[in-house]
Amino acid sequence: MRGLAVFMVFCAIFLASSLVILSPLFPGNVICFLLGISNSSHITLLSAIVNGVFYGFIVWAVFTLSFKWLEKSLSKNKIVENQEK
Repeated sequence: MRGLAVFMVFCAIFLASSLVILSPLFPGNVICFLLGISNSSHITLLSAIVNGVFYGFIVWAVFTLSFKWLEKSLSKNKIVENQEK
């Protein structure tokens, strides 16, 4: 559930920033070029959606992996503490 919240927040942040910043960002501009979209309003919107989903997914993956690593590390410390007692 936390992962979904992280994804949604960062997806919204990157979507909004892609709409505000007029400079093309990767990968949204590449997708629009590959699809051959020439209407500038569609390019901006599609690029922003692709950027939001792409970067939201990357942040979600980093969050999930780091959370699992932290959880695993803490459980190992508890096991070692219990064995010492």
